Amino acid sequence: MEARAIAKYVRVSTTKAGVVLDLVRGKNVNEAFAILNYTPRKAAEEINKVLKSAVANAENNFNLDVNKLYVSEAYANQGPTLKRFKPRAQGRAYSIMKRTAHITLVVKERA
Repeated sequence: MEARAIAKYVRVSTTKAGVVLDLVRGKNVNEAFAILNYTPRKAAEEINKVLKSAVANAENNFNLDVNKLYVSEAYANQGPTLKRFKPRAQGRAYSIMKRTAHITLVVKERA
């Protein structure tokens, strides 16, 4: 049995979120929370929220034991990109891509 949680349109790029997701993939839930609390990245804060939601889904919807849960899948897919322009010298404009991500976490119960 597995429970999942998805955060959509998070304002962080998928590569930056992927660095933090690599830290928690395969870890016990309590250990993953400890890692995320002491990781000084913006993505860690958002992933912490998604992990809390996945644990709550497992506990309330599927009656799984919270102490046996671990992060089985953790990935970030690319969301829509906000395109902005910055004025530069001699009338030019440089594009700025503000990327978004869809973060997915799946927790399972260890056998």
